[in-house]
Amino acid sequence: MHPIMRLYEDSISGGAAPVHLPALARMIFVVHGSVTIEGRGLHDGETWHGESAAQVTAGKDGVTLWRYELMAAAHAGDPLSGPGVRSEEKLSAMLETIPQGELLLRGDSVAFPPGGCAFLHKHWGPGIRCLIEGGIRIDTHGRSTSYGPGSAWYETGSDPVFAQAAADRPSRFIRVMVLPRSLLGKSSFQFVNEEDKTKPRVQQYKIFADAPIATPKA
Repeated sequence: MHPIMRLYEDSISGGAAPVHLPALARMIFVVHGSVTIEGRGLHDGETWHGESAAQVTAGKDGVTLWRYELMAAAHAGDPLSGPGVRSEEKLSAMLETIPQGELLLRGDSVAFPPGGCAFLHKHWGPGIRCLIEGGIRIDTHGRSTSYGPGSAWYETGSDPVFAQAAADRPSRFIRVMVLPRSLLGKSSFQFVNEEDKTKPRVQQYKIFADAPIATPKA
């Protein structure tokens, strides 16, 4: 069975007991508030990543997190529970196009100016995206789907995608992909059409995590 990537939105109230996460390859993005993860304090827009078990403690005013996790298909997933804790699975995807061999977990943000687009392209591995601001339309498989803030979607990496950002405001999404380890420090973007290679790419990237990981075991 192929591994699964899951994205959860966790809201933890200030004063709630620390939450303990099992060992899994993951990236956690702070949507709003403050949190301490394994002794490291984080605020809006910051991230933590790792493969080991982790203790998560909300700041005094609470925190909302997006938690991207990679796991074997046999793993049941881990929505958080407890007093002052609310956890929702936003999206789950079986990674049928996961690369063979050694793996890399890459977490980043992709930002577009108003009206910006990403020309028809592929990536070297699958992943989940979640829009943090603005709006975006994703064209793939002959369908167009529009997303607003908080909406998540999955891309196989091998299927061509065209992305059109909202015309009236900046847009940005948070993305976690599983890539071949040989792409450490290198772009995963592949143009589909030769003529697009000379066109300007307006999207801007911020890398949060580019970490070699173990292949999930059942």
